Amino acid sequence: MSPRLLQPRFVVLTVATVLMVTLTFSLGQWQVRRAAQKEALQAAIDAQKRLPALDVRALLATENIADVMHREAVLQGTWLAAHTVYLDNRPMDGKSGFWVVTPLLLADSQQAVLVQRGWVPRDFTDRTRLPDVGTPEGQVRVSGRMAPPPSKLYEFAGAASGRIRQNLDLPAFSAETGVLLLPVSLLQTGAASEGLLRNWAAPNTGVDKHHGYAFQWFALCALLVGLYVWFQLVLPRRRSSVPSSVPDSDLP
Repeated sequence: MSPRLLQPRFVVLTVATVLMVTLTFSLGQWQVRRAAQKEALQAAIDAQKRLPALDVRALLATENIADVMHREAVLQGTWLAAHTVYLDNRPMDGKSGFWVVTPLLLADSQQAVLVQRGWVPRDFTDRTRLPDVGTPEGQVRVSGRMAPPPSKLYEFAGAASGRIRQNLDLPAFSAETGVLLLPVSLLQTGAASEGLLRNWAAPNTGVDKHHGYAFQWFALCALLVGLYVWFQLVLPRRRSSVPSSVPDSDLP
């Protein structure tokens, strides 16, 4: 065995390299598994979109609400306009404004579903001014797709009540209003109307992001292996194979 292989510096570098290669390769594999999970989720979302649209009866008959998530729906009911809420700091088309949400009392039922109706710009000169949003009276027919409740942002003090809010918690809002809300929302789709835009972003599970991270981890793993092989194995061997030059003073 070469004496160099027993040197503390070589041993430490070898152990450190093995640990880092194992870590980066494991992280790359983890990102690949995450990408596979997200691909399966995206396939499930796409499969839901191909199913027939839900109506009120089918929605109320659903035992597990997760089974209808991302599915198209056409629901009839009556707007509970008095409980309309404007969710602040919500973007659409790169602009910040309000997401307008209103409970829809389902036809022939005592239950309601929260509808994410669309987006409106806010008045930045008067932050308390509510934009004009039309809310038809009587029974309406609303098309959209079933979705989780509105996403939550960082909440400032005093932003949990009133018409303008930062977030909306469905159980708390149901208790506050006395409206029996289903644990899901309807993302209303279609052309702009009633003063609202509906250019919702398509569901994105982030598969490409995980593939990109996996490539980075595997590339770093390969780089570590390459550097170790070159500087600790190849280069020392090449140096040792070069014959030493003989000084002129030693020549006869």
